[in-house]
Amino acid sequence: MIVRTLHECEQNARKVTSPDGKWQSVRMLLKEDGMGYSFHITTIFAEQECQFHYQNHVESVYCIAGEGEIESREDGRVYAIKPGTLYNLDQHDRHTLRAFTELTLACVFNPPVTGQEVHNAEGAYELVE
Repeated sequence: MIVRTLHECEQNARKVTSPDGKWQSVRMLLKEDGMGYSFHITTIFAEQECQFHYQNHVESVYCIAGEGEIESREDGRVYAIKPGTLYNLDQHDRHTLRAFTELTLACVFNPPVTGQEVHNAEGAYELVE
C-alpha cells in the first residue's frame, strides 16, 4: 500500500515548477511506484496561458478549484473549466489551457511519468526510462 499526503510531497523533489513560472505540479505517484500511471496535483497560476501537446502520453484532468478554459488546437473548440469538470486528452490533443483564476487540477498520466520530464518545444513530455 502506498500512502502519501500532498503536504509531504510538496516538501521534496516531487514538487516541480515550470521554468516559465506558469504552473506547479506535485507528482504524488510516479512510474517508480509501479501503478502503471502517475498522479499529480497541478496548479496553473492565475492569468496564465499554457500550450501543451502530450504526444507520448494520454491524460485525464479533473478541476478541483478555479476557472479557466481549454482550447483544442485541432479544431478550435473551447470548453469551460470549473470545479467538477473532467477533460481527457485521449487523442494526444494539441491544446491551450488558460487559467482565469488559479486552477487546481488532479491529473493522471499514462504511461506514468518519472518526475524528471520537462516539456519540449511542442509542449510534450519525452518518454523517460
